[in-house]
Amino acid sequence: MFKSKMGIVTLVAIAIALIITLLYEFSVVEFSHEFLMATRWILGILLTINAVLKKNLTTWILTCMVLGIFIGVDFPNFAAALQPLSSGFIKLVKTIVGPILFATLVFGIAGHSDLKQVGRMAWKSMLYFFCATSCAIFIGLAAINLTKAGVGVDIENMPHEELPSVGPKVDKAMEILPEHVHGVYKFTSFIKDLFPENIVKAIYENQVLQIVVFSVIFGIGLAMVEEKKRKPLVDFTESLSEAMFKFTNLIMLFAPIGVGAAMAYTVGHLGVDILKNLFMLLGTLYLALIGFLVLVLFPVALYLKIPVKKFINAIKEPVSIAFATTSSDAALPKAMSAMEKFGVPRKIVSFVIPTGYSFNLDGTSLYLSLASIFVAQAAGIHLSLGEQLMIAFTLMITSKGVAAVPRASLIILIATADQFGLPVFIIAAILGIDELMDMARTSVNVIGNCLATVVIAKWEGEFDEEAPYRE
Repeated sequence: MFKSKMGIVTLVAIAIALIITLLYEFSVVEFSHEFLMATRWILGILLTINAVLKKNLTTWILTCMVLGIFIGVDFPNFAAALQPLSSGFIKLVKTIVGPILFATLVFGIAGHSDLKQVGRMAWKSMLYFFCATSCAIFIGLAAINLTKAGVGVDIENMPHEELPSVGPKVDKAMEILPEHVHGVYKFTSFIKDLFPENIVKAIYENQVLQIVVFSVIFGIGLAMVEEKKRKPLVDFTESLSEAMFKFTNLIMLFAPIGVGAAMAYTVGHLGVDILKNLFMLLGTLYLALIGFLVLVLFPVALYLKIPVKKFINAIKEPVSIAFATTSSDAALPKAMSAMEKFGVPRKIVSFVIPTGYSFNLDGTSLYLSLASIFVAQAAGIHLSLGEQLMIAFTLMITSKGVAAVPRASLIILIATADQFGLPVFIIAAILGIDELMDMARTSVNVIGNCLATVVIAKWEGEFDEEAPYRE
């Protein structure tokens, strides 16, 4: 009874705090700094009491996200000093990625010895990924052309930050080859980069796709070995995968601290004033991402009769982690365990999610198409529909593999803008809010990949329909 009353009090307090904040931000009512600070921390205390009573990891993660925002607003220097806690959490999670992918993939393939299913999962996944990312790109283009967020933007009065390097130097082979075969060379180079020269190096550098390729080939090779010699390695990978999932559960106990520190650092070093300058761009992205969820992913879930409320409940932890850390990598282990618990077989989860991290970046694809047209609009450059589509599909190809790295899509955007003759200096003006945009697009990446596992499991006829309803 007390828990439910406390939940209602907390919701009322959140509503009041939100109203006060909006009234102040839009200059409807003037409040003193002390009053606003007191309001925030009274709400913070209520949220903390609510989290203690609920004893739920998701509640703690969401509570610490809000507390992180408050610390960032009221104590920005202290918030900036918390950044190592966020980095430490991400590093800790990355230790899981290599072993858990190797163990689950090898066990999924060699443990069942169904090599035909691996091939089926591969083409079905790629077909679904292509359709989903294409929809995301078109929604991004439609959103920015409707809102015209870049038209009339005062670039000069926006904060300009130093741009990151666009990445590796030009390949010497590109200079020798004639221009008409550059596209072929880039494609074959992409294929080359799928294969690891050293699996330990691939794990160290967190090259998710290389780990997947090695594990799939290793699993197929192991499946071809006679039963007597195959069984010890299959048993080892099964034990390793179980141990890594337990290891994940232990690390996730640190998630509230890591997530809270990430939010505190983001708000502390960005400030809230930057949102006013680029509100139209930020609003367009968030509305477009919501539109993608409602117009694409939600109908897919309804068509396949996926229990939407149960699905949301299953993914809220990995999505909240992805939102705060801006790295899909940080959410990968929890997303895998959540989808397995939801009823997707481990062999499908361990294949679809890691592959999706390179080929099913719905949020990133939408953002890149939207941001590239924003740059053109802000510079006063008119792009025809054909030119916009060319830029969008180029971005879809060049964005593969950026999910694991926070803000890596920014580097892709810079390189593509330079390639198509768009002014790169405008990207420096929007760099300040890139983390806030990265939070949303990374969350959509995780949601899209979690849903993809259910889609493939349903397509394969192996989804456990009863699992979502089990406590």
